[in-house]
Amino acid sequence: MRKALDVEESSFEPEHPRIATALNNLGSLLRDMNRYGEAEPLMRRALAIEESSFGPDHPRASVTLNNLASLLQSTNRLAEAEPIMRRALAIDEASFGPDHPSVAIRLNNLGSLLRDTGRFDEAEPLMRRALAIDEACFGNEHPNVAVRLNNLAQLLQQTHRLHEAEPLMRRALAIDERSFEIGRAHV
Repeated sequence: MRKALDVEESSFEPEHPRIATALNNLGSLLRDMNRYGEAEPLMRRALAIEESSFGPDHPRASVTLNNLASLLQSTNRLAEAEPIMRRALAIDEASFGPDHPSVAIRLNNLGSLLRDTGRFDEAEPLMRRALAIDEACFGNEHPNVAVRLNNLAQLLQQTHRLHEAEPLMRRALAIDERSFEIGRAHV
């Protein structure tokens, strides 16, 4: 990824969108490796390039905003992450409409952040809406639906609503098992 960034930087002007993509990709990798101090400036630079190139409300900025907010959440900077996640959600809703899969991702991520801050009553409707969008877009047996079910079940578990959480977890497990069986059958 560093090599790709070097190639992009030597090929394009410093504010070119392709550099932003390479920065965001490297930043995301470093975040996943828990190298947050290295990742954050890359993501912030990518965001600045995207906002300059496309405007502050462009869907490309939404992806970088989401990644930056995820990094901030990972470093327990939840108050700083929340407005960034809300901004990413607003951009995607305005760009794609309220029922788009990208909106479901942002809703889920904001719901997870609110869950992490103990704001369960605010998080639950976001997670339920994300689940409904993915069920409508992908069908009830899609692996994305399993992820949404699991996340909602975790919230219900944290709020001691175990009788509601269990069937969601079982449904998510069944979807995952079928998905992996289908995957193995095609290998």
